[in-house]
Amino acid sequence: MAIFQITRDTPLPAAETWRRLTAWERHADVVPLTRIAVRTPPPTHAGTVFVARSALGPVGFDDVMEVVEWCPPDGTAPGRCRLEKRGTFMTGWAEIEVYPTAGGSAVVWREDLRVRWLPALCDGVLSSVSRRVFGRAVDQLLAP
Repeated sequence: MAIFQITRDTPLPAAETWRRLTAWERHADVVPLTRIAVRTPPPTHAGTVFVARSALGPVGFDDVMEVVEWCPPDGTAPGRCRLEKRGTFMTGWAEIEVYPTAGGSAVVWREDLRVRWLPALCDGVLSSVSRRVFGRAVDQLLAP
């Protein structure tokens, strides 16, 4: 299992940070070779299912995710979203937390990413690469 964490501070208010990070379709704009299809009618809630399809030509895989916890930030209360990865190729979970701060908001993104058939020996490299890829995606989603 490749566990990693990303933290970011942003001048954006917590509600806007939350909106940008949980607009699932927008992730396709910042993750290379990936499309997002939300299978559940809006708005997002516990039970929402979406699929990130990563492919290069005909070769690819589906990362199926389900929102199992959904609690947007409210006033001074932080927001928390938990996703369970339910695909046949990628499994694990992701948690997104958004905290209101005096200067905007803070983000904590934790993820346990597992790739089936990939030996545990590769976890360190997978964690390092994932931290960079997801960190760049968070930066781009929060950019002005």
